[in-house]
Amino acid sequence: MRNLMVVPAACALALGACASSGTDDGEDKVAAALAGFEKTGETESCLSLRRIDQIKPLDDRNFLIRVGRKDYYLNEVSGRCSNADGINTRLQYKTALSQLCRNELISVVDNSTGMNIGSCGLGNFQKLEKKSS
Repeated sequence: MRNLMVVPAACALALGACASSGTDDGEDKVAAALAGFEKTGETESCLSLRRIDQIKPLDDRNFLIRVGRKDYYLNEVSGRCSNADGINTRLQYKTALSQLCRNELISVVDNSTGMNIGSCGLGNFQKLEKKSS
């Protein structure tokens, strides 16, 4: 299993990305986190594992992925990854490929017990472009 770098909730606050799942508040926070980006319309079905620097769950359904220093993607997962944005959780995946691809399963693991508390399938990786300041 490979552990993904997940930004703790305290750090996510700086981007307005701490979300309570399933609430309008959570949707507002996801919108706020994505306000600095525009969707390009480009999608990828896979991203190279070596290029992925960070996967930050914005809520149970939306992951912001940083590739390199300046490239970003949004992944809207299938179903829900319950508590993916929790303070005491991390994301894990297992793949035989050198890429993370659509339909790969991502697990949410409780850091205190090491138990899998949920999972979801990845969607397409939607390329984002940072808006000019």
